[in-house]
Amino acid sequence: MKNIRRTGSSLVAAALLSCMAVTSVMAAPVDDLEQQRSEAQSEANDLQAQLTELLSQINAMEEQVIDTGEKIIQAQEDLEAAEEKAQEQYDSMKIRIKYMYEDGSTDFWTALLTAENFTDLLNKAEYVSNVHSYDRAQLEALIETQKEIEELKATLEEEQATLEEQQAEYTAEQERVNAELAAKKAEVADFDEQLQAALEAVAQETEESQSSAVTGSEADTSGDASDVQGGQEGQGGSSNDQNGGDSEPSGGGGSDSGSDSSSGDTSAAQAIVNAAYEQLGVPYVTGGTSPGVGFDCSGLVQYCHSVAGISIPRTSGSQGSGGKAVSSPQPGDVVCGPGHVGIYIGNGQMIHAPHTGDVVKISRVSDVFDSPWYRRYW
Repeated sequence: MKNIRRTGSSLVAAALLSCMAVTSVMAAPVDDLEQQRSEAQSEANDLQAQLTELLSQINAMEEQVIDTGEKIIQAQEDLEAAEEKAQEQYDSMKIRIKYMYEDGSTDFWTALLTAENFTDLLNKAEYVSNVHSYDRAQLEALIETQKEIEELKATLEEEQATLEEQQAEYTAEQERVNAELAAKKAEVADFDEQLQAALEAVAQETEESQSSAVTGSEADTSGDASDVQGGQEGQGGSSNDQNGGDSEPSGGGGSDSGSDSSSGDTSAAQAIVNAAYEQLGVPYVTGGTSPGVGFDCSGLVQYCHSVAGISIPRTSGSQGSGGKAVSSPQPGDVVCGPGHVGIYIGNGQMIHAPHTGDVVKISRVSDVFDSPWYRRYW
């Protein structure tokens, strides 16, 4: 009888060892997947850190661009005023010289009338012997004014070109890191799916192996058990039951795409949209915040919200991270992307100030952004 029990126990032990072997073999690819997933997640974390640092730099750069743009706007106004003053001086001088030289000295008068510009006039004046010292001083002052204006224009154009180049570089870098991060997140998600499938396969194989082993051991020992049943009953022996437990791996968590629970103040949203429509055709101006005169992208968005009585940050980076994130955009929401923002007006369209040389206009969101996100301030 002891030999029979010993034989049955050996069969069960062998079956369990076989299950453990199967589980060990199946666990190997799971371990590999977990290792690959961990490495991909680490790379994604590094890219996220790079993106965070880059966004910080872009924000600082954007503030500098806006500040410089505002100075350029002021300088442009000063430039226009200086040009207007120079023209007034030139016109006044022509009238004055006309009366001074009406006595018959026509050489200077001819030079004045045929001069193409201030410099040409001064050069021609060199050959007029009766030019008064006061006239000379006035002419030289005008030439100096013109020179300053030309230098200011050149400086402004150079600054503008540099700023636009820096903005383009930062935006391109942000888009590159964003793309790499999105690809790496997709890779991590793919590993999660593979891990889930592998774990389910391991659980199923283990369950089937355990069930098969127990069934086999019961069949092998059933005959011997019946032989000794009478003896066990006669001796008051007891019987033992084996209960097999089923175990299931915990499932992976799913992602819920929540809907926006609050529609907000629709009257404010309509005021934002109306303000955006009113600025259609206004030129893009770096640092611009003036309705009817010029806007940059974040300046337009800030202005439209101010019309609705809502105060929001000045830069596109701050606007794109403030307010409330929404997954189902409505007219009046802010459309955001790397280095750019606009006002969503519905039907997949937005109003925005695109770039230098363009004007505030309506565009399809998909034509402007590859992967936009939306923020709500109303």
